[in-house]
Amino acid sequence: MTYYINNEVPPSSFCRFFAMDTLKRFYRNVLQNRVAFVSGTNEDRIHSLELESHLVTAKYQNFTLTEAIRPSLDLTIIPEQGYKYIRTPLQKNSARWLMPILTISVSLEGLFDTFLDLLDPLGNTVHAVLETSHRYSGAHRTELHREHIDLPVLKSFLYEHEDLLLHDGCTGIAVLAPKIRAEVRLDEHKLIYVRAKSLGPFEQILHRHNIPLNDTMPLITEAEHVHITRDEHFQRFRTLQMSLGMDESYMAAR
Repeated sequence: MTYYINNEVPPSSFCRFFAMDTLKRFYRNVLQNRVAFVSGTNEDRIHSLELESHLVTAKYQNFTLTEAIRPSLDLTIIPEQGYKYIRTPLQKNSARWLMPILTISVSLEGLFDTFLDLLDPLGNTVHAVLETSHRYSGAHRTELHREHIDLPVLKSFLYEHEDLLLHDGCTGIAVLAPKIRAEVRLDEHKLIYVRAKSLGPFEQILHRHNIPLNDTMPLITEAEHVHITRDEHFQRFRTLQMSLGMDESYMAAR
């Protein structure tokens, strides 16, 4: 099992309970779910127990995380179910036309079904993009493309790889409909993003799944967090990649 820390937040957001060097020593020395610190002090043993407990905790109130992601140790962000609007420029450094985006956080129990249902407004033929950071320890992300795939065929492949898509912290997927300028993405954090000129059909699907509008909803990406992956996830990623007929050239550059 592999862990890596996402540090794309200001230093003030780092965990208050443990120094970053202690965290890094912990993650470097996790092997088959057993903790081995570099030093053997009582303080380190206490840290290891608390860290191990944190990593196996998946449920926060009524929200269940997948195995792919964990929040910071100080729980700066407590995950919640809901969706909210954000707006970004259609083109970089441009504010003349803003692309509306739905950001959606769904508890594990309904996450996969919600994602698949959100694909329906995209139409019968879509493009798919697999995202991976398996060979880069979170430092880089590679995208693999497949154009013009029938949505029912794509869904059948996704059903076969549900466990990978939900529980691997190094795998994400985006499905696009270029003709209507719409995209649905399940990212490595297991958040769903919907970009479209018209969001009404997607919101109706969210309402059917009892996912509320929550403008103040915190996102796990807004603080330090941990991605989790396993060796077998990488092998299953390769299987999905080959099933979708995607390019393998990135493998040679790892």
